[in-house]
Amino acid sequence: MADVRLTGVTKRFGTTEVLKGIDLEIADGEFLVFVGPSGCGKSTLLRTIAGLEEVDDGEIAIAGRPVNDLSPSDRGIAMVFQSYALYPHMNVYENMAFGLRLAKLDKAEIDRRVRSAAETLNITDYLERKPKALSGGQRQRVAIGRAIVREPQVFLFDEPLSNLDAALRVRMRYEFASLHERLKTTMVYVTHDQVEAMTLADRIVVLNAGRIEQVGEPMALYERPRNLFVAEFIGSPKMNLLPAEIVSASASGSTVRTAAGESVRVDVDASGAAPGDAVTLGVRPEHLGLSSKGDAVAATVTFVETLGHATYAYLEAGETPLTVLLPGDVRPAVGEALTLRVSAGQAHLFDEAGEAFARL
Repeated sequence: MADVRLTGVTKRFGTTEVLKGIDLEIADGEFLVFVGPSGCGKSTLLRTIAGLEEVDDGEIAIAGRPVNDLSPSDRGIAMVFQSYALYPHMNVYENMAFGLRLAKLDKAEIDRRVRSAAETLNITDYLERKPKALSGGQRQRVAIGRAIVREPQVFLFDEPLSNLDAALRVRMRYEFASLHERLKTTMVYVTHDQVEAMTLADRIVVLNAGRIEQVGEPMALYERPRNLFVAEFIGSPKMNLLPAEIVSASASGSTVRTAAGESVRVDVDASGAAPGDAVTLGVRPEHLGLSSKGDAVAATVTFVETLGHATYAYLEAGETPLTVLLPGDVRPAVGEALTLRVSAGQAHLFDEAGEAFARL
């Protein structure tokens, strides 16, 4: 096992800077997940750790050893891609053993590693099968097994579940969590799927345009996003955002007025702001509730999703779209006017630059 440290890592493709001075420490044995929109640099960052891309500036160290000048095979890493890339003419055993044979390991050691990895991944019964006789989930296990047999210090996963159907992705998330619990090895994982990130990660790194926006435990990012970008990106459905202005602000709480003139109290320290300052009120769908009070937010239902255990109502408050999570037995009609209560203790407030004020 090993820690990974990135210091000032910069990567350019021509004149385009895709990684902009990344500083990051990944602890020994940690499961770290990179998330961000397409083109944010998350896969490029993973590939620089692997040595598949050279950095233009900065340093990457694994287990305290600088690896910038080392080839991927000498970095103590193993990488699993979204494509299984199995050899179709080889059976599972041969696929997993192939890299070890190229490394000229002893036959007995190869057999030990392959069978140990197969047992860990519950694919011992498939060792004699060829890839065409396996399901998608079984093929992905073989690809992971091919990485495990190398006994790396660090595992790197680049969207390994993106080719699987929804039901199998749920099962494989459990498999990844169990694998990390058993191996206790440092794992760095790239995904665009927030559910994967929230359920698997010890910490999440949110990337945007080649920069790190925020690093933290999943619920820390969900409950206390640093800025509007993180607030909108983390959470599905995403956080509701309403334009507003400060009415009063202190260290013990603040009051804002929405564009429709509604007054909303929030447990946020916006004492650095002045009355009249433009702000954005943020509230997640589960923190909006039905209310008969006149000082809550009024909105009109435009669409309803009934999921059985829950109902998502999509609304418009003036020109601002809103989403509210309701109990499954509550099913408002399209066109119905609702009054929504904002949970003051769960609301967020962002300044004109998009930076979050501190929640109490």
